[in-house]
Amino acid sequence: MKAMRQCALLAALAMAATPQSVLACATCFGNSDSDLAKAMNWGILSLLAVVVLVLGGLAAFFIYLARRAAMTAGAETPVPESLPETSEQIQR
Repeated sequence: MKAMRQCALLAALAMAATPQSVLACATCFGNSDSDLAKAMNWGILSLLAVVVLVLGGLAAFFIYLARRAAMTAGAETPVPESLPETSEQIQR
């Protein structure tokens, strides 16, 4: 219990010593037209675009595989139901 109180006291002192501007970003204070907020928005949008492109590429790859499998399944040659029983029938 003593160690827990010391950790809580240390955390409270660290938060009290921290200036208010370090606790939150520019958008949290309502200054959403600052350069920092605009850069964060562009960063989020670019990461979102990369994620969409990667997931779209994966989806396209699996669609390609499904189409290719369907195409090759229809092109397989059927196995004959009865095989020739003698060598004479094979030579004909």
